[in-house]
Amino acid sequence: MGLSGRIARFFLTSQLTPLIALIAALLGLIAILVTPREEEPQINVTMANVFIPFPGASAKDVEALVATPAEQVLSQIAGIEHIYSVSKPGMAILTVQYLVGQDRTQALVRLYDTIQANRDWVSPELGVGEPIIKPLGIDDVPIVTVTLWTRDPNRGAYELEQAAHAAEIELKRISGTREVTTIGGPGRSVRVMMDPDRMAAFGITPKDIRDALQVSNAAQPSGTLVSNNQEILVQTGTFLTGADDVRQLVVGVAQGRPVYISDVASVTAGPDQPTRYVWHGPGAGGKNKADNGQTYPAVTLAISKKPGENAVDVARKVIARVNSLQNSVLPEGVEVSVTRNYGATADDKAKKLIQKLIFATASVVLLVLFAIGKREALIVGAAVLLTLAATLFASWAWDSRSTGCRCSHSYSRSASWSMTPSWWWKTFTVA
Repeated sequence: MGLSGRIARFFLTSQLTPLIALIAALLGLIAILVTPREEEPQINVTMANVFIPFPGASAKDVEALVATPAEQVLSQIAGIEHIYSVSKPGMAILTVQYLVGQDRTQALVRLYDTIQANRDWVSPELGVGEPIIKPLGIDDVPIVTVTLWTRDPNRGAYELEQAAHAAEIELKRISGTREVTTIGGPGRSVRVMMDPDRMAAFGITPKDIRDALQVSNAAQPSGTLVSNNQEILVQTGTFLTGADDVRQLVVGVAQGRPVYISDVASVTAGPDQPTRYVWHGPGAGGKNKADNGQTYPAVTLAISKKPGENAVDVARKVIARVNSLQNSVLPEGVEVSVTRNYGATADDKAKKLIQKLIFATASVVLLVLFAIGKREALIVGAAVLLTLAATLFASWAWDSRSTGCRCSHSYSRSASWSMTPSWWWKTFTVA
């Protein structure tokens, strides 16, 4: 007999064979239970956005003086697949996409080094600001999105956004979550509407108001005071916290008395001018007849997970926490709809894959049963199952991509709209 025959004879007569088979089966079962189930594959898809400010410049100047030279500099980096740039007034945005499989840490280090080593690509006299680098990767894809909406006509996206920000704090406390962001909502701002007639009467210019706002909205440590064995930290200035603080700012002096911003301008606090909208309404075909096809203002909470975490467990905990926040952190009348749940889809795909493996093994066993016999079919079935079990455990142990427990599809996907699991409602964002 050859080498294979001698190995087979050893295991046929060895008392360790049943024990090894039992251990392999248990290890495979453990691997199925502990291997993270994820919708997105844990592969290195490294990207980064580079923001380069150029205050006061037009889009054409930004393209000619910043974006084009920056593209030429960044194209020197090894391992880059594409470089995209967007030029707009006062800002150049470059997106650097690396080849799939490039080590994330090394790729980002090369990007930082290249930018720092070529900071002289433009003249320092132009006033181009410091580049800001924001890395992106596969783990930045949200695994759960929760849409908050309301039928109350007295509430809008601004009120929903405030509730969403309050819920962010609670969701970030969940173990395994990585980033929690709110999509939609106009944001909060304080508006200063200048009155030209009153400004002319007091001799105040727009520059005076701008300088007053810039100087007053600052705070810095100014040393310490020591007295009675106590050290007191001294801070100069405070940050503006609302419209009342802005109204009390002094912008000048007229006829021996101070002139406040409230004397020359109207100050209001509230929602900012919206740059994007989120609406919640009936899905394709308008199947929900209760609302007659009406859409409602909404905001969406997007939650991503940390690398290596089980998407099923994280998604389940996030949805349970959101449900527990209703009528407490989330006010009464705010409806909650889960518009993305990659934990549920990953779990379904993993279960289907395991079912298909069992079906394929059963098909082979039946074929051998009818073609050869029962004993041979039993041996083939046990060998296939034990081989799969050992492979799954080895894959989990070496932290590789186990196809038996990680289901994935294309990384690129449209973000224009997404359907709920019931396919009755959709949430869409208009930029």
